[in-house]
Amino acid sequence: MTPAILVTHLFTGLVLGMILVLLAVGLSLIFGLMTVVNFAHGSFYMLGAYLGFFLLGLTGSFWVALALAPLAVGVAGLLVERVLVRPLYGRSLDDPLLLTFGLSLVMIETARLIWGRIGVTFDPPRELGTAVSLGFTMFPVYRLFVIGVTAAVLLALWVFLARTDLGLVIRAGSRDPLMVQALGVDLGRIRFLVFGIGTLLAGLAGVLAGPMRGVYADMGVTIVIESFVVIVVGGMGSLAGAILAGLLIGEVVSFTTLFAPKLAEIMVFIVMAVILLVRPSGLLGEAGLLE
Repeated sequence: MTPAILVTHLFTGLVLGMILVLLAVGLSLIFGLMTVVNFAHGSFYMLGAYLGFFLLGLTGSFWVALALAPLAVGVAGLLVERVLVRPLYGRSLDDPLLLTFGLSLVMIETARLIWGRIGVTFDPPRELGTAVSLGFTMFPVYRLFVIGVTAAVLLALWVFLARTDLGLVIRAGSRDPLMVQALGVDLGRIRFLVFGIGTLLAGLAGVLAGPMRGVYADMGVTIVIESFVVIVVGGMGSLAGAILAGLLIGEVVSFTTLFAPKLAEIMVFIVMAVILLVRPSGLLGEAGLLE
């Protein structure tokens, strides 16, 4: 096993981990504040990829597609929260879970009707279509760009949540929503905003993943399961845990694909089981989220 192969898979796992982190952070935000298990999250990821493909064909600019597609997905998420999810607040966890599961199926079939059953592909911009030397091997510039964009988005999200009044309200609402409401905060608007941010992150992940993984209607099915594994491993409600676990799961998938490809799909669940045996609340889990 040469150093070039190991470095290549290390960075490949980092790229996959970044995509998982974007999805898992969105899921964790929504669950942490709203206690909604959003099974449609993978379909919003798929929608972002298809909208990126559509906007690239319409405008000829990858940068326009990268800017507008996540915003469009975020707007779609706002509509879903307002029309479908909001009436279910205060009811059993099963109700929004079943709703979003059904919504995901509708979105998948709608994508097939619009874009067909055969997947599509689109290329990154020409300036990102080359490769750069990492010392031991060459690595695509676009994948390094994905790492950089994700890191910048996570930094901006941290600043928003930790350094702004609205971010502090969101964090407080995830821990004690009744107290936040008692202080006169309209929690409905906060939930509305958080659901939009979560789906926007899923759409961004879809656009970034499109040139690497292709675009097809079922692309969100497997990755949303891996994203749920990430938030369970990291700890329900912990954004830092979601980031740590996303990077860990990305590397696990990458190196398992290298050494034992047939085990790649189940290794993430083995890792989850081992971690939960040692730490039932996850790596950085917050106790009492569901109480």
